[in-house]
Amino acid sequence: MSILNVEHLTHGFGDRQIFNDVSFRLLKGEHIGLVGANGEGKSTFMSVVTGKMQPEEGKVEWSKHVKAGYLDQHAVLEQGNTVRDILRKAFDSLFDMEREMNGLYEKMADPEVSEDEMNAMMEEAGLLQDLLSAHDFYMIDVKIEEVARALGLLDLGLDRDVTELSGGQRTKVLLAKLLLEKPDILLLDEPTNYLDQEHIAWLQRYLQEYENAFILISHDIPFLNSVVNIIYHMNNCELNRYVGDYDHFKEVFAVQQAQMEAAYNRQQQEIADLKDFVARNKARVATRNMAMSRQKKLDKMELIELAAEKPKPEFRFQTSRTPGRILFETKGLVIGYEAPLSKPIDFTMERKEKLVLTGANGIGKTTLLKSLLGLIRPLKGGIEKDPYMEIGYFEQEMSQDIETTCLEEIWNEFPSWNQAEIRAALAKCGLTTKHIESRVKVLSGGEQAKVRLCKLMNRPSNILVLDEPTNHLDVDAKDELKRALKEYNGSILMVCHEPDFYEGLATRVIDCSEWTTKLV
Repeated sequence: MSILNVEHLTHGFGDRQIFNDVSFRLLKGEHIGLVGANGEGKSTFMSVVTGKMQPEEGKVEWSKHVKAGYLDQHAVLEQGNTVRDILRKAFDSLFDMEREMNGLYEKMADPEVSEDEMNAMMEEAGLLQDLLSAHDFYMIDVKIEEVARALGLLDLGLDRDVTELSGGQRTKVLLAKLLLEKPDILLLDEPTNYLDQEHIAWLQRYLQEYENAFILISHDIPFLNSVVNIIYHMNNCELNRYVGDYDHFKEVFAVQQAQMEAAYNRQQQEIADLKDFVARNKARVATRNMAMSRQKKLDKMELIELAAEKPKPEFRFQTSRTPGRILFETKGLVIGYEAPLSKPIDFTMERKEKLVLTGANGIGKTTLLKSLLGLIRPLKGGIEKDPYMEIGYFEQEMSQDIETTCLEEIWNEFPSWNQAEIRAALAKCGLTTKHIESRVKVLSGGEQAKVRLCKLMNRPSNILVLDEPTNHLDVDAKDELKRALKEYNGSILMVCHEPDFYEGLATRVIDCSEWTTKLV
């Protein structure tokens, strides 16, 4: 049974086409992986099917009484709400039912209520009571604690105001609320970006056992392979369906591409032969009719077109002068804001190290980076830094309100460059002309990351400080970034939650949970 139908969807931004006559259907219980390179329109597709964006053409039809749940990483959480308050909102419909039931009991206490009215109210209240019991209403707090523990929210504190949380922590809260709602279809856009390995493993088990349907966007291939049974591939404004996991899709897609290329080459040879025959024989009376027949065949031929090959990024980070042997040294460093996030930290980083910080989200990895860089004052202790460090810093989060185009963004960073140099630099990062001329705010998360990497690549440094640089990057971009970081002659201090990415790159991995103090 189809619970979502998308028919003849066409959409774009300006002269940049995203979808062209795309159709899609979701069947009950399907676990779908929505894949494609950065900028192919995966998040835009999610926005269209959830009604957040209206397509230029086409229609989106949901089956009646279907409840969809969308993980919106940009949702606003209002001050005054605790983590527990947000999670309890997952059961708002049940709390409304309880209020209605209690209202009926209050009316029954009125001595003027007739026997018939009393019987009707008792029957309705009993029905509501049965519905509440069937939905485990009286186990809500147990359910909340179970999911909160699985995603590490108990360590944050369920009575903590949500406005005190980091972006990644807020995303965790929204994910927990969504899972507690148990919708008929889950729409998940890169849910693992802010989860550590333990929580990713829990989410993986949860989705494997999820009885309802979901659509998942993820560039974490091992995670994707383990939970999906259908792949929809978004490529060159088209959307194609493949049965199986991501690895199987890659095999089938490679065969299809090879077959298409072989058919294209055969047709090109046939076209060349026909054109040659027509050119040699159209002037001769004896062969003119045969030449005209060949020309008609040429005119009626349906041409095979190969999709233009997408530019692949080429990252190469410039190095500056050699710094001293000790880059960072901390003594009794306590990081945090109003309350401490860590025990006293004694930490040393030496030149040429490629050091990765791991650990659960929200324990202070980003705060540690910002403290080392001098962007946040430590609560206690000291930091000694080599004066000859030239730092390239990649922040985890980027403002969503940037009005400039990609071209203007890089020009502001490198005002002495001419337009050709800027275009060449952005093209090396895998961006096309249409991306380069688009405003940064309309680009996908992966494309925005490539713009920031472009800035980083073209300013010489001797240490790169990278906060979750793989978030949003597609598979090709991740592979190229790893290669470039391995080749980089400077030092690297990086926060990363993907072992597949930092294995073979890191010279040292530090679990930051050793330094943390439990949040209250």
